[in-house]
Amino acid sequence: MCPSKVADGEERGWIVPIGGAEDKESRRRILKRFVQLSGGRDAHIAVIPTASRLAETGDRYEDLFDRLEAGKVSSLDFESRADGERPEFMRTLREASGIFITGGNQLRLSTIIGGTPAAKLIRERNADGVPVGGTSAGASILSEHMIAFGSEGGSPRADSVHLAPGFGLTNRFIIDQHFRQRDRLGRLTAALAYNPFVVGIGLDEDTAAFIGPDNTLEVEGSGAITVVDASRMQFTSMDQVSGDEAVCVIGLQVHILTAGATFNLHTREASPGSLLLRKD
Repeated sequence: MCPSKVADGEERGWIVPIGGAEDKESRRRILKRFVQLSGGRDAHIAVIPTASRLAETGDRYEDLFDRLEAGKVSSLDFESRADGERPEFMRTLREASGIFITGGNQLRLSTIIGGTPAAKLIRERNADGVPVGGTSAGASILSEHMIAFGSEGGSPRADSVHLAPGFGLTNRFIIDQHFRQRDRLGRLTAALAYNPFVVGIGLDEDTAAFIGPDNTLEVEGSGAITVVDASRMQFTSMDQVSGDEAVCVIGLQVHILTAGATFNLHTREASPGSLLLRKD
């Protein structure tokens, strides 16, 4: 599916993928910033805990956002595809000023919500200016193409990644999460070897990409984001290998970005951003 069209004179909402295991007890910089983008004390945040099989996940994030002084928090636990057009869930999504998708298994999100009126409405709300964030599995589902599952390791291999459709808020990037902690450079690179159109974004834990309406990504959190830009890729052997054979990829550009650094998804230019303002 394609991202929803932004109306003339309007701006799309922020897209906030988080690498998982975000700080929930100390400074909570990522979650605080998401609340502020959603309206602060006037915010109404809709939480979607469907990816998790833990019954308490929705309640936990309701409590987290309450403690961060969001005005209202509503948990929408989609349990079947029929819930994807449930009137009260659709009404809450229309009223929400921020939508947050929790971690778990991204295939639960795609098989239960993908292709439903609720998924379409999430795209539309983001196009209308509402920020949409997700952590771990909730981060992976945000883009048009989603890494469904794959194997760990630093080298790309033919069978190291399996893709599925995501919610389609954007077609500019593909996400992998728990990136450094689970050694996922190989599978992200393999995904780009299929088609270098998108930018690969590898999110460490407790690290988020705050992607504004101008398609500039700013890093927040305690880890790093690995940006893999395949726009200048000269060669890939993906069409010549199979099974666990390694893939040859020539011409990738890789950036390692920490808090305050930026990457423009349109121009493909990286910058230290606010890091330049820091003193020794």
